[in-house]
Amino acid sequence: MTPEELRRRIIELEVEHSDLNAVIDVLICDPRHEELQLRRLKKRRLQLKDNITLLKMQLVPDIPA
Repeated sequence: MTPEELRRRIIELEVEHSDLNAVIDVLICDPRHEELQLRRLKKRRLQLKDNITLLKMQLVPDIPA
């Protein structure tokens, strides 16, 4: 992937992560929320965060020790 493609993908994942945050916040405020659904959304949010971190690391050039 080119650096521009990486940046674009990072932005897409960050938008999805932000959307999930909003959905999770709404579900937490609803006393009738399904715990299983909430756990799945939180797991997906964590996966997105990990993917974003990995992609950002690819953008940083290696620094020789």
